[in-house]
Amino acid sequence: MSEFVNQINWYPGHMAKARRQMEEQLKLVDIVIELRDARIPLASANPILKELSKNKPSLIILNKADLADEEKSLAWKKTFEHCLITDSLDDRLSKTVTDEVKLILKDKLERAKARGIRKKVLRAMVVGIPNVGKSTFINNIVKKKVAKAENRPGVTKSLQWIRINEDVELLDTPGVLWPKFDDQIDARLLALLGSINDDVLDKQELVLFGLSYLKQIYPGLIEKRYGVNENEEHLLEAIAKEKLWLSNDGTPNITKAVDQILKDIRSNKIGRITWQDAGE
Repeated sequence: MSEFVNQINWYPGHMAKARRQMEEQLKLVDIVIELRDARIPLASANPILKELSKNKPSLIILNKADLADEEKSLAWKKTFEHCLITDSLDDRLSKTVTDEVKLILKDKLERAKARGIRKKVLRAMVVGIPNVGKSTFINNIVKKKVAKAENRPGVTKSLQWIRINEDVELLDTPGVLWPKFDDQIDARLLALLGSINDDVLDKQELVLFGLSYLKQIYPGLIEKRYGVNENEEHLLEAIAKEKLWLSNDGTPNITKAVDQILKDIRSNKIGRITWQDAGE
């Protein structure tokens, strides 16, 4: 942590309230479905959610897989007991998730059947960090817009029950972080991919971190995207010059470069990137 001058933390009031509400509702659910960002499977795992749901069966969804490195996603899938790799826009999502939930809860369904309950509706709580794609995920499963979805953190602020089909109900919950990031590299990975409000960030420092990290995990990718030597001493300036992101006086426009590179990182403009390898 000491290597970073600026510490990143973001825990607005609605998250603390949501955590309390989720804790109250847990007794009503049969399974917890945790969405993680397939690009950062460890950094996007909320330790609070793990603690809250420790006594419940769980299904991990590596979401936004269309933006992640496919080979690395498959490696990550093998590290979890129950895991699906998904893109929230997948047309088969509803059936895939319903089938997996029923498989995980097979014993519970059989016990209910033995007691004469012919059709037990399974209840699942959908949890995850901000901007991991929960609302889009739920809207796709239900096949209609029931949750507000935007590409920014902190949009969903309350809990709501949503019926998928005759077999499964979902409890949609707000994206929740944790009060203090002990690992500031994880905090920066979360910030890079849009799970932390940009207003609390030093975006230039964040982009420099991102570029430095990219050089380690995908050598040559920066040069391929921006046409500059990734070992340039002043990399932001070099990229701005190469892409003609200039101020009125012809000097490199660093603000524009920062905003554009951050946008590129959060989409797949640089490439399908997974920032953490399985086994780290």
